Formats: sequence, structure tokens, C-alpha cells
Amino acid sequence: MGFRCGIVGLPNVGKSTLFNALTETAAAQAANYPFCTIEPNVGRVAVPDARLDRIREIAASAQEIETQIEFVDIAGLVRGASKGEGLGNQFLANIREVDAIVHVLRCFEEGDVTHVEGRVDPIADADTVETELMLADLDSLERRVPNLVKKAQQGDKEAKVEASVLGQALDLLRESKPARLTQPKDVEEEKALQRAQLLTAKPVLYVCNVDEGDAASGNALSARVEDKAKAEGAVAVVISAAIEAEIATLPEEERDAFLSDLGLEETGLNRMINAAYQLLGLITFYTAGPKESRAWTVRKGAKAPEAAGEIHSDFERGFIRAETIGYDDFITCGGESGARDAGKLRSEGKEYVVKDGDVMLFRFNV
Repeated sequence: MGFRCGIVGLPNVGKSTLFNALTETAAAQAANYPFCTIEPNVGRVAVPDARLDRIREIAASAQEIETQIEFVDIAGLVRGASKGEGLGNQFLANIREVDAIVHVLRCFEEGDVTHVEGRVDPIADADTVETELMLADLDSLERRVPNLVKKAQQGDKEAKVEASVLGQALDLLRESKPARLTQPKDVEEEKALQRAQLLTAKPVLYVCNVDEGDAASGNALSARVEDKAKAEGAVAVVISAAIEAEIATLPEEERDAFLSDLGLEETGLNRMINAAYQLLGLITFYTAGPKESRAWTVRKGAKAPEAAGEIHSDFERGFIRAETIGYDDFITCGGESGARDAGKLRSEGKEYVVKDGDVMLFRFNV
């Protein structure tokens, strides 16, 4: 299970610079004028994973394969996007396709970078984008919900579920609140909300783009964004896109020293990935053997057959059992053989809920 994060924000806040750095490519055209990114640029990056390094070492695998995250650099949005202003229609269509929104906010004062609205105020920027997304959702639901209510009154069970949960979302939007605050009462309503693909139902990660000197501790502007995220139950991280761009050009062996000189323990990419996992409720499990050690991503709460399906649909369809070792036991016992001898290898069935760090071998028959 890979997942897509759409990088959004007003023009000239550092979106494309950050995208280029994260994907270590110059695919997105970073320039100091609005709409330099016309088509959504997509980049896949491997998720750094120290646990996978240790598993490969112990399993003596020929190679390791990290799980991946996909970043989509989406064209800049301006006020009026919900009505088609700027590249609004394209922006809204692209953002529907992502799992989470990475909202880049300008938290630096540099005067020679033009701000599309002539001021530096990350909270106002966030509100501009959120308002346009809410207006688009409001327009969509005001057309859909009355028809669903009519069908529900005629006895359509599916329409009844959708009318209930989307009606709640519509009420929130009318109060200028995002649809992510909707509280489905059961699994069916939760699925109906997901099918609706509401823009404001997507989880949000705020990225505070600061000057190089503020990368370690942030500044007054980023502190305001962090307060906003906390109040919303969202997540915020502080990153200097300029630093990330420089790191991307350095040889791997020089990066740690460079970060240390700046008072940073890890790259902004790592912080973003950790925050995205937290935001989307994802965990990692592993497979290990002579050919490869590999990391896989699955949603928190997934059962063993679903995890098996991430590897191949036949594994899920013909699932028999999962031979499972906890990460700590795998390391402590020196791998599968030692874990088996120590009684730490467990045979888990279809109802087993996968834990973060599990090392698994699936038995199946089709």
C-alpha cells in the first residue's frame, strides 16, 4: 500500500522547491512567479527505515526494498479557485486523487520572493486554501444531498446511509467547518464518506517553510501554524525547503555532518514521512529472506490476510496462516531461526491484527 500526498499552497510559498528536494529531481519547475507548476508533478521516494537496515543485515538478504510514498506537486491555488479562478478547476480535480494534503505555508520574510497577495501571513494563507476547498465541497453537497434525501424517503437503503453522513458534512460546511469533523456512526457511513471524495475530509499536514536559520527551532510564524494545527487535531512540521534542496545535492555520506552543523537530527523528508504515517494511521510490516528484505505499508488495524494482500492478491485469497515474529524478537534472537528456537515465532490466523514492526511469512494455497 503506497499512499499519495498532494503538496498544495498558494503560489510562491516553496511548494515546488520542496517537491524537487524531496524527490531529488528538478522535474517541477521552481520559479518566482505564479503557476510555474502547470501539470501535477509526481515523484516517488523511498521511506528511510533503520529497522529494515537491521533486518536485512541479520537475514543476510541480497537487497532491501523500502516502502514508498508518492508526492504530487499540485499547481498553486488562488482566491476564487472554487469558481474556476486561476487554475482552480484543475487544482480541485488533482487534489481529489490524493490520500492526504501537505499544505505548505510561507513562514519566512524574504522580501525578494513575491507573495501572490502581497503579505506574509501563513494563517491567512491556510484559511484561503481551506475556504476554497470548503466552497467546492459545499457546492457539491448542496446539489447531491437533496437527491439522496428524496431517494432515502423512497426506501433506498444506500441513499439513507449517504444522506445521513453527507447531510452531517453539509451542516458542518454551512458553519464554515471542514468535512473532516464529520463523525460517521458506523462502518457503512464511514465508507460512504470516503466514496464522496470530499476535499475537506482529507487529513492535513501543515508544512512551515522557514529560512535556513529557523530550521532547527522554527519562528513566530511557524509557532502560529503549530497552534492552529493543535487546535484542529492536525499535524505541523517545520522545514526549510532551501536546506532540503541543498541536502538533495550532497553525497549520502556528507548529509549527517551537514545536518549536525545546522542543529538538525534528521532531514525534513523524514519528519514529513513520520508525520504522514501518523496522520494516515499507517504501520509497517516486513518480509525477510535470502533474496530480499522488504518493508510494506498497511493501515493500522489491518488483519493478517489484508497484509498478505499487499504482497499479492493470491496471498490474501488463499491465506492459511502468517508465521510472525515481532521486530524486537527478530533482532534479539538473531533472525528467524533463533526466534523459532526461542519460541518467539507465532502462527497467526485470519483474525490476527498486524502490529507495527512484525516480520511475517505468509502461508497460502490457491
